[in-house]
Amino acid sequence: MVKPRVFVTRILPSPALDILREYCEVEVNPRDEPPSKEDLINRVKDKHALLCLLTDSIDSEVISAALDLRVISTYSVGYDHINVEEATRRGIYVTNTPGVLTDAVADFTWALLLGAARRIVEADNYVRSGRWKIAWSPMLLLGCSVYGKTLGIIGLGRIGMAVAERAKGFNMKVMYYDVQRPPLDVEKRLNVEYKSLEELLRESDFVTIHVPLTKETYHLIGERELRLMKKSAFLINTARGAVVDTRALARALGEGWIAGAALDVFEKEPIEEDNPLLKLSNIVLAPHIASATVEARSKMAEIAALNIVSVLRGEMPPYLVNLDVLNVKPLKAVKMI
Repeated sequence: MVKPRVFVTRILPSPALDILREYCEVEVNPRDEPPSKEDLINRVKDKHALLCLLTDSIDSEVISAALDLRVISTYSVGYDHINVEEATRRGIYVTNTPGVLTDAVADFTWALLLGAARRIVEADNYVRSGRWKIAWSPMLLLGCSVYGKTLGIIGLGRIGMAVAERAKGFNMKVMYYDVQRPPLDVEKRLNVEYKSLEELLRESDFVTIHVPLTKETYHLIGERELRLMKKSAFLINTARGAVVDTRALARALGEGWIAGAALDVFEKEPIEEDNPLLKLSNIVLAPHIASATVEARSKMAEIAALNIVSVLRGEMPPYLVNLDVLNVKPLKAVKMI
């Protein structure tokens, strides 16, 4: 039996590569930078599996270049960088790594929320730049209280629920909007109230986004939505950058439609040097690190590898994105191990 060949687009935390090498011939891009499209196309031509990142565009051209590709495993929850429809049509299994980064992202959401509300980044810069000349001042860097305020969660999936759980410690009123409402017992357990998107935006002191990027959620938060928010409100985004219209957000912050924002994701990553958000002081910016804990990233890598091994063994992977592929090419047809 031919030993499966796998291309991994970046060096990953342990134990991912060890798991793959036990069953497969593994080729790894050794650079920190993602492979170019041309390089990616050349590398996948003879591969049976691809382990990619959200920064790798796995479009129809890349998929078509792979003559015997059986599984694409993405080291991420989101999979909008993969042409899933094309992969399914060709009988290629697409997998992801949800669940394991829930707590890391929820924790970071709160770090951003508190950082923006209490102006922590501004305060750090104030001290480092030598501007702290008076020991204590009643009006210095006044922020906004979080305890007892209203939190609006857009998207009550795993991460949204984890954010809601953490809000209990701050005695917050929590409301949410989602196109799919969870069972009533979930709402009761989390002590959350369903609202329309417009109601949530109008009533919340803090709005945090936890939806995938789809055609429906692209620029879900634009000028109209930002103008609905309170002037004292804050927007937090750890989901996908394109859910928020960057230009509209820059205007909202610059013209005082809202009080502040905190982002871990952007429409274009890395952020462009001329991005208007970089000139604003009432926003906290992070380089897409919400899941960046040793524990979360290692577990993601492990699951990404196990997804590949499972498919190549002819077994159902832990996290399959395109269930329809089972009708196109059953697992027994892709088995190699």
